[in-house]
Amino acid sequence: MKIQTIELRRVALPLVSPFRTSFGSVSERETILVRVATPDAEGWAEHAAEPGPLYSSEFLDGGELVIRDHLLPRLEAMGEDLTAERVATALAPVKGHAMSKAVLETAILDAQLKETGVSFGQHLGAVRESVPAGVSVGILDSLDELVNAVGEYLAQGYRRIKLKIEPGWDVAPVRLVRETFGDDILLQVDANTAYTLADARHLAQLDPYDLLLIEQPLSEDDILGHAALAALIRTPICLDESIESARDAAAAIALGACSVINVKPARVGGYLEARRIHDIAAANGVPVWCGGMLETGIGRAANVALAGLPNFVLPGDTSASDRYYAQDLTAPFVLEDGALRIPTGPGIGVEILDDVLTEFTTSVETIRF
Repeated sequence: MKIQTIELRRVALPLVSPFRTSFGSVSERETILVRVATPDAEGWAEHAAEPGPLYSSEFLDGGELVIRDHLLPRLEAMGEDLTAERVATALAPVKGHAMSKAVLETAILDAQLKETGVSFGQHLGAVRESVPAGVSVGILDSLDELVNAVGEYLAQGYRRIKLKIEPGWDVAPVRLVRETFGDDILLQVDANTAYTLADARHLAQLDPYDLLLIEQPLSEDDILGHAALAALIRTPICLDESIESARDAAAAIALGACSVINVKPARVGGYLEARRIHDIAAANGVPVWCGGMLETGIGRAANVALAGLPNFVLPGDTSASDRYYAQDLTAPFVLEDGALRIPTGPGIGVEILDDVLTEFTTSVETIRF
């Protein structure tokens, strides 16, 4: 593939309401968009890192630096031999920085697929036309506010509710949501590493509420702790931050540390590695679902395509655009009977709204190859 230019564009989109997790609260989505231009197409992708190193060690300013100074020179050295399938190998000497590697691989893959007229869904192996959508509900100021929010999301048609939890906001919110909305709703919780194994007895108090899973209760590096916790509680354990590669997934499954995996493509280095995790989990009878990082329509399009693979059997965090944004960077993803359609156009299958992109752009840097 012959690349002419790569553009690094910083954007900041206001959220419709603040989103709070155990890591903190955010009121806007600040990210880096990568645009890869070839003679015949342009590919787009969205960096998943946050402004600060809280969810992971990666953060936006660091990502911009490592892309410009360390990753792009390695890709430029490949010349026309560069393809999306060769990105991971070319960038492997640079330790870590999975999200920065992922955004480059994804933008190159988008351009590559647009040149050949193939959609992301086709390329990855999607078997559905649409995917069931779940919604993530952040930590709110009161239980009344929580009940109102969950009620609104259920009325909109979301098929699964995920509650963010932390010490002091866990058993009571889960009990209230279950008692208010009944046993039929699909309900799960996400701890974002907020607990330790010493909290096992407390977390066992969630068992009576028939949760689909508890996501990442312990530190990301505590695989053995998750295996021990799994023997102490009935609620299935799902790993998120702990899974950074297909090898991590295989090890966690073998150790009994999880019975469900949240696949976040950016966290594992891209959609090609995400597909490998899907395949390993499927071979071991472990269901997966697609997580989210407050993506705009650019990142959401690729996530929805991934969620169309056969072992994505649980609704993911693939919410409609209006869950987070009054105005998205693409035509909005709209909930239809509790699901989102997988784009069928070439590449990620969505067009960027140039006027909106300009409005929310804070800086642009263009690198010529």
